[in-house]
Amino acid sequence: MGTTGNHRRRAVFLDRDGVINRNDLNPATGEFEAPLTPDDFDLLPGTLDALRVLRSARLLLFLVSNQPNIAKGKSTPEQLESIHQKFLSTLTQTRIEFAHFYYCFHHPQGIVSAYSGPCECRKPSPYFLLKAASEFNLDLSPSWMIGDRPTDIQCGRSAGTRTIFIHPAQSQPEAAIQPDRIARDLLTAAQQILSTG
Repeated sequence: MGTTGNHRRRAVFLDRDGVINRNDLNPATGEFEAPLTPDDFDLLPGTLDALRVLRSARLLLFLVSNQPNIAKGKSTPEQLESIHQKFLSTLTQTRIEFAHFYYCFHHPQGIVSAYSGPCECRKPSPYFLLKAASEFNLDLSPSWMIGDRPTDIQCGRSAGTRTIFIHPAQSQPEAAIQPDRIARDLLTAAQQILSTG
């Protein structure tokens, strides 16, 4: 889905884990991480409502997600693809359309050589946002990047978008993050975007 002529569209770029779906407890590390199987992939409450709100405002949706579990040897490309297909099936059933999905599978300290080392697409690099702007004729300055990590905010700022930091805790995030807005969840973030205009 692109645009023609000089009409430039607004977009919302969304991180995935911790924004759209729950992070899952990995028994091997004792930490909450990206899901490793489709059974572990669960949308956070309000996610579908938030996506509907954003699409109803004619905003293009893009997923921009670092997924280094292949590089780290924690999962296979087939497992990550099956998780993506589960998400895509849910979107199709609920008639929510994303313009594109951008995944970075690399990690600087990975153990799988094909996915290890530096790359141009891993956030905080704005590579995917700039790529989307070029391919879909987007205006980045009124667009938004939503994420739950400092790298998401850095990515958005580097690309020239406005930013929302998902921070469910009652305390304020670190001052160094400096998002344009703070929201407790994706639905709140969507409402903030619509109220900002």
